[in-house]
Amino acid sequence: MKNRTKYKRILVFLLVFILGFAALGQTKADKPLFRDPVYDGAADPVVIFNKAENKWLMFYTNRQAKGDIPGGVKWVHGTRIGIAESNDGGATWTYRDTCNINYRPTVEYSHWAPEVIEYDGVYHMYLTYVPGIFEDWNHDRYIIHLTSKNLLDWDFESKLELASDRCIDACVYQLPNGNWRLFYNNERDGKSMYYADSPDLYQWKDSGRKVVGDEGGEGPKVFEWNGKYWMVVDNWHGLGVYFSSDLETWIRQPGNILEEPGKGLDDKDMGRHPDVVVNNNKAYIFYFTHPGRGAENKDKSPHQMRRSSIQVAELEYKNGKLVCDRDKPVFIDLKPSN
Repeated sequence: MKNRTKYKRILVFLLVFILGFAALGQTKADKPLFRDPVYDGAADPVVIFNKAENKWLMFYTNRQAKGDIPGGVKWVHGTRIGIAESNDGGATWTYRDTCNINYRPTVEYSHWAPEVIEYDGVYHMYLTYVPGIFEDWNHDRYIIHLTSKNLLDWDFESKLELASDRCIDACVYQLPNGNWRLFYNNERDGKSMYYADSPDLYQWKDSGRKVVGDEGGEGPKVFEWNGKYWMVVDNWHGLGVYFSSDLETWIRQPGNILEEPGKGLDDKDMGRHPDVVVNNNKAYIFYFTHPGRGAENKDKSPHQMRRSSIQVAELEYKNGKLVCDRDKPVFIDLKPSN
C-alpha cells in the first residue's frame, strides 16, 4: 500500500512537470547550440528577431577552423559574418547564409563581432572591419555602421571616428532619454571599455574611457534586468560582470561567470564573447567556447584547437548578483519582439 502511494506521487510529480513545460511551450536547447558547417568557427554571437519572417536570427563571427592555415592568426581573418536561424524560439539553430556587406574598400578584408539592433523599422549593424588578412594582431581595425531592411543585405552608412585606430566589439544600447550609447573595446588602451553617444544612431561623439576595471576585456554586452543595468565583458577567464544604476558609474561584481568549464558537449571550456537576450522576464546568455582547448582533450590538431561552438545558458539573479549555472538544461521559447 505504501509503495503504491509512493509510485502515485512520483507519477503525479512527473505529470505536473511535463505538463508544466508543455504549457509553457518551451523546448530544451541543443548543446552545443550551434556549430558552423562551413568553417566550424562560429564565435561572437548576437541574436535578433526577424519580424518579416517571424523567426530568430543569429549573426556570428566566423573563423577558418577547418584546414591547416599557416601564418599565425590568419585563420581568424578572411571570412564574412555568418547567419543561423531558429524557428522554435531559440532552442535549435540551422545555418542560413553569410551577410552581404556592401562595403569593400580593400580587396582582402575580415568581418568580426557584429552588433545588430532594430529601431523604427530599420536594422542597424555596427561591425568590426579589418582591412586585410594578417598573421598577427598588430593592424588597424575599426567599426562601421550599416543599415538593412531585410537583415541579409547591408548598406554602408559610415566609418565611426572613435578613440583610436584599433577599436572593436560594438554594443549599442538606448538610454532612458532616447539617445544611444555605443560601448566598445579600445585596444590601444589596454583593451578598456570606452563609449560614444548619438542622438540618432548616425552621428556619434566619442566620450572616452568610462569603465574603470582591474583588467582588460572585450565583447561588452549591456542590458537591463531586475532593476539594474548590467555589462558583461569577456576577460579571457570567464565573463566579468559590472552593474550600474545610471549607465555612467559601473561597479564590478566579485568573481566571473562561465569561468569554470561545464560538463556538457562542447562546453568544457570557459565562456567567451557573449550576447544576452532578455525575453519574457528571463535572461539568456549566448556565448562561444573553444571545445578542443579543454584540459581533457588529447587531440591537439589545428582544427580541434581552433574550432568553436555557440552555447546558451540561463542567467539567474540571486542576492543582488548575476549568476549562471551552465550545466542546467535550458528550456527556451523566445517570444517575438515588438
